[in-house]
Amino acid sequence: MGGRRRGLTRGSARPMLMRLLAAGTRMPAWVDAGVADYAGRLRGDYRLELVEIELGRRASGDASRAVETEGERMLAAAGPKSAIVALQVGGRALSTEQLARWLEDRARLAEPLAFCIGGPDGLAPAVDQRACLRWSLSPLTLPHGLARVVVAEALYRAVSVIKGLPYHRP
Repeated sequence: MGGRRRGLTRGSARPMLMRLLAAGTRMPAWVDAGVADYAGRLRGDYRLELVEIELGRRASGDASRAVETEGERMLAAAGPKSAIVALQVGGRALSTEQLARWLEDRARLAEPLAFCIGGPDGLAPAVDQRACLRWSLSPLTLPHGLARVVVAEALYRAVSVIKGLPYHRP
């Protein structure tokens, strides 16, 4: 298709796939229920899928190899064609409207998105280096389970803005 970019519009046959790649597999039931609720609401042009990444083995106080392993697993789950979003405390803060515009712009590129939440020792440098966006939910360090729910809700709210739904009220 040359240099032409294909955008995603309402009613498009190809939905925008947003994967939430999160290190850790044992979350409280409220976390799973919260993410499932928002993922269930995102069914159409924008879809959300949670992929849990098994934590790397931590041995003798050195977590660097575990973090590296988690990063390898995340990037493998994302696939080579996904745009990576690294969730980082020091990343860029976005308003709902800014996130909505960013999602619309990414949808025009017709590539899946992978939102990556690191494990207890952070996000692997390899994931961070491949990121097209480093996104901060807050300057606070959030528990990983809560971060999952906040990301899912923020994506749902941004898609509501894109679609003109009444859920979002500034």
